[in-house]
Amino acid sequence: MTDPGILKEFKGKLIVSCQAGEGEPLRIPGYMAKMALAAKLGGAAGIRAESLQDIRDIKAEVNLPVIGLWKVKTPGIDVYITPTLEAARAVRAAGADIVAIDCTFRKNLQGKWAWELIREIKKEMDSLVLADISTLEEGVNAEENGADLLSTTLSGYTSYSPQSKEPDFGLIEELSPRVHIPLFAEGKISTPEQAKHALECGAYAVIVGTAITRPQEITKRFVDALGG
Repeated sequence: MTDPGILKEFKGKLIVSCQAGEGEPLRIPGYMAKMALAAKLGGAAGIRAESLQDIRDIKAEVNLPVIGLWKVKTPGIDVYITPTLEAARAVRAAGADIVAIDCTFRKNLQGKWAWELIREIKKEMDSLVLADISTLEEGVNAEENGADLLSTTLSGYTSYSPQSKEPDFGLIEELSPRVHIPLFAEGKISTPEQAKHALECGAYAVIVGTAITRPQEITKRFVDALGG
């Protein structure tokens, strides 16, 4: 069983999202495990990982807690982050300490709401569930239905959440005093200063991915700054 005490290891710390999407240069077996090792050496308190193989590889490489997810994309369906009980079951079996799921107000490919999935997961398996949300209402709803922790991952990625290139600090400030479970700041955090500010706004911990683990995006930021 996942030890709930694992959450104490995250407080005030950085979690690094080690993911490489289809078509990206680092989408090669084993690369994300080395990225996770680099993150650990840099002081990360945990890893967020996508795909069953990457979760297995990372768990074998580093002794850090892993937030796991599996992106199952279906044409015409917006929900793809661990969208079903079967996907959650596979993520947990791969070794994830925490299972991340889409907890927005959108139905999954089976026509179910996120809160139905949370209940199914909690009934069947001994895993902590992280709810990826995009609004205050979704965060409150996720906690009421059994989520163990929240992340602002999907703010800006649902049609009804604020569309911005910047982190949604407002959501953190509004949601953190309304819930009693850890709230992670995630999404569009690109500088150490923004990460620190997220904690000041009330986040329990901070998750950063692209700004650390996607070399092509890091390079582009420098090129754009130079007017290239």
